Amino acid sequence: MNDVARLADVSIKTVSRVVNNEPGVHPSTAEIVLSAIDQLGFRRNLGARNLRRGSATGTLGLLLEDVANPFYSQVTRAVEEVARKHDHQVLAGSSDESHVRERELALEFCSRRVDGMLLVPSGVQHGYLVPEMRAGTPIVFLDRPPGDIAADTVLVDNQGGVAEAVAHLVRHGHRRIAFFGDSPHIYTAGERVRGYREGHALAGLPFDERLVFMGPHDETSLTCGLSRISGGAARATAVIAGNNRITVGLLRALRGRAHRPALVGFDDFELADLMAPPITVISQDVPELGRTGAELLFSRMAGDGSPPQRVVLPVRLIPRGSGETPPPPED
Repeated sequence: MNDVARLADVSIKTVSRVVNNEPGVHPSTAEIVLSAIDQLGFRRNLGARNLRRGSATGTLGLLLEDVANPFYSQVTRAVEEVARKHDHQVLAGSSDESHVRERELALEFCSRRVDGMLLVPSGVQHGYLVPEMRAGTPIVFLDRPPGDIAADTVLVDNQGGVAEAVAHLVRHGHRRIAFFGDSPHIYTAGERVRGYREGHALAGLPFDERLVFMGPHDETSLTCGLSRISGGAARATAVIAGNNRITVGLLRALRGRAHRPALVGFDDFELADLMAPPITVISQDVPELGRTGAELLFSRMAGDGSPPQRVVLPVRLIPRGSGETPPPPED
């Protein structure tokens, strides 16, 4: 501020009023001060300013599984839109499904004094966050619940969505339905395979373990799984994909095949409606997941001290063609 005051030929108090948007400075003087700031290449240190004032930092932490996944890109965008309305910025990071990385990033966000944090958990032990929560940092869990603490959580109806996918395929004549899911230790994957079991029970169909393939998956494993259900005792006429990446992987593995099973994917994805045939999906409102979590977080930051909430958002089946293909006549 001394350097700016000397260059602009004004008092330090005038510089302070300009940078803090305080009244009492003539517009032409303010313009001279701002020009001096630009010439010197100075930027305001908001963190230092807020620490001096003992106020909020104006930032949120957003910890996701993978920011490159289109699913989490939508979550991030929705959180940013809510944060912008509350004059906050979002700091985001990826855990890469590592509970070690999750802990490192979460504590790093807290050390930077974020005003609150949204967390898609990779692990099931979150006691390390209790001191931060007691110190006044509210935390909302998205997509998956915390493992061992009570905290606000926003989920979607994973189990009900896959059960509906099974029912949909059964209505179109399928009795042998395979399921390709993510790693079983992931909460959403576990809930979706439970929905697969539930759907079979509700339809009066026997559950066949040979038709369940849990990940992580790559194109090789998906191709192998599809080969296993193409004939013999484990033959299936329909497939449910447990998430958007698995759906895309299955489509790659199925390219060029003359006979393709009916397909329903969990999570919509870009260009799904332009495939041949268009892909039937269980769609969740991903932006709403981010918005709901962010609004709940800001409510906590504003002083809401009610007991932790557990919000479950609905999903919906979008029939487009791939999930309405009937089984071959011999089935």
